[in-house]
Amino acid sequence: MRKFRQRIKGIAAVAAAFACAFFAYALTRSPVFAGDEYEFSLGSSSSARIVCTDAPALFKFFTDAAGESARFAGDVHEALFAQLRAQVLFTEEACGVTAYYCYSPLLGDGVLLGGRRVNLQVAVGNGRTAAGTPLIFGGF
Repeated sequence: MRKFRQRIKGIAAVAAAFACAFFAYALTRSPVFAGDEYEFSLGSSSSARIVCTDAPALFKFFTDAAGESARFAGDVHEALFAQLRAQVLFTEEACGVTAYYCYSPLLGDGVLLGGRRVNLQVAVGNGRTAAGTPLIFGGF
């Protein structure tokens, strides 16, 4: 009876370790943004395959995406900067849209643009906000 209990405890310990590992992996695969019109880039360039989904958590869990982006109603760029602790590196303005190129210590490695490491792009204009990491693929 004693050996049986020890085996059950061992199996329970291994199961708990696997559960913790699964939970940690799931956290790393959760979507970055909480917006609508979620998109994933499945390649390394802006001409790569863009996939739109209504279930970003499920899609990201099973797919190795190079980038992700979402759209928001209204101007929410300041809230995104605060949430992601982002530092604005430089901005661009065209056709009434302001694009912010940022670095966030909470996001991945990013890409080099103009000699600076960018891992967050936020575009604001026409009553909407788009955010993408490392960039907004597919346009705004």
